[in-house]
Amino acid sequence: MKIIIYGANEMGSIIAAEFFEDHDIIVIDPNAKSLEKFNNLDLTTICADASNMNILREADIKNCDVFIACTSIDEGNIVACLIAKQLSSAETVCFVSKKECRDSLRVIREEHNRSHPLYIDNIIWPERLLTHEILRIITVPDAVDVEYFSNNRAKLLEYRIKENSILKDKKLKNCPFNEETLVVGIARDEELFIPNGDSEFKIGDKAIFMGTPDALDNTAGQFFIEDNNIKNIAIIGGGSVGYELAKSLENTRLKIKIVENNYKRCEFLSQNLKKTLVLNADGTNLEFLEQEGIGNCDVAICVTNNDEKNLLCSLLTKQLGAKRTITRVDQAATATLFEKVGVDVAISPKEAAVNEIKNRIIESHAGILATVERGLAEILELKVREDFPDTALMKLNLPARAVIAIIERGGKIIIPKGQTLIRANDSLLIFTKSQNVANIKDFFK
Repeated sequence: MKIIIYGANEMGSIIAAEFFEDHDIIVIDPNAKSLEKFNNLDLTTICADASNMNILREADIKNCDVFIACTSIDEGNIVACLIAKQLSSAETVCFVSKKECRDSLRVIREEHNRSHPLYIDNIIWPERLLTHEILRIITVPDAVDVEYFSNNRAKLLEYRIKENSILKDKKLKNCPFNEETLVVGIARDEELFIPNGDSEFKIGDKAIFMGTPDALDNTAGQFFIEDNNIKNIAIIGGGSVGYELAKSLENTRLKIKIVENNYKRCEFLSQNLKKTLVLNADGTNLEFLEQEGIGNCDVAICVTNNDEKNLLCSLLTKQLGAKRTITRVDQAATATLFEKVGVDVAISPKEAAVNEIKNRIIESHAGILATVERGLAEILELKVREDFPDTALMKLNLPARAVIAIIERGGKIIIPKGQTLIRANDSLLIFTKSQNVANIKDFFK
C-alpha cells in the first residue's frame, strides 16, 4: 500500500517505523530538522506543507491508498485530509485533540456519506482510544488484555502468571484447562513464543488464551481472578482521559474517586461529574494518599500527562495496597519498563492510535484482526480456498508455528482439536508471530 503521513512528530515517527518495511511510505513536514529522524528508514520525505495541493500532487496523492494527518494542529490535519480527499480516493485518517473539532467531524460523518466534501473517513483521538482501552481492561478483572472476535462469539484473554499462581512452574499438558480454551502464546522477557505441551509457565509470564467467552471466563475464574468484585476505583489525573473514564464509570455501581492537582480543573470536574468524588491534591503526596484510603481501591488508574508522575503514583498506590494499577505511558517504548517495575498494565495513547490504524484500516485489507503484545503476534482471519481437501488439524504441515484457534463454519464456532477437519470455505482465526504471517497466508491461498 502507498501511505502518505503528514507530520514528522513522535506520532508520525511511530507510524512510519511500524509500516515502512511492508508499505511505500512518504512523510511530509515543513520542518527539515524533524524529517532528519527518518534518514535511517527506507522511505521518502518531503519538506513542505501537506495542505498545499501542489505538494500533495508532487507526492502522487492520486495513487495513495491511505493518507494520515497526525500533526499537533487539528485544523491543519483537517484541511490536509479534505484536500487529499478531493485529489484522490485515498482513505483519510485525521488525528484530533480538541473535543470541538472531533464533535464537528463526527456530526458530518453521521449526517452524510463518503461523497460529502467535508467527510473524513477516520477520526483518531488517541486519548479517547486510551480511555476505551482502559475501560475494556477494567471489565475483565486482572486481565492484561482482552479482545473479541466473530461478533463476540470468540475471545482472547491475556493474564500474568503471579508468584501465588497455581499454574507457576506447571507444564501446559498438566494444566486442567477446559476443552474450549486454548493457550496460543506465552510472552516472556519481551519475547513471545507459541507453546507446546512441555512448555512451562514461569513467574512474570503473560499467558495468552483464545476460545469461547464462557470457556475463557471459567478459566479466568478458576486460575486468575483473585476477587471478581471490583467496588472502588481511584483515578489519578483529571485531564480529558481521567474525566472521560469517570464519566463512563458513573454508569456503573462503582465508587469513584478522582484526584486532580489543578483547582480550576477540579471545579470543572465537580460541575460535570455527578457521582464521582473529586479531590484537589497531588497524586504523588503519600500522606494524602494514605489519608484518603487510595490504597484500599480495587483499581488505581494513573492518567496524568507526565510519565514519571504516573509511574510514581502507580508504585505508591501499589505499595499502599491497591489491588491493580493501570497506567498511562506517553512514550510507547517505556511501557514494557513500567510493567517490569511493578505496574500491572501500562498503556500508551500513541500505541493505541497506531493499533487502531493497523487493525481497522491497513491490516484489515490483509485479513489481520488484531495485534498482540505490542506487535509480537497477530490474529489472522483467513478463508480456506474452495479446492482445499479435508485435512485433520494435526496433519496440517504449516510452514511456521501457528495456532488455528477458531473455526467458523455454517454460522457455528468450533474450537478445534487435533482430529478436527479443516474444510474448504472454513473461516479460520489463526494466532501466529508477526514474522510468520506471510507464510501462513500463502499456505491457505
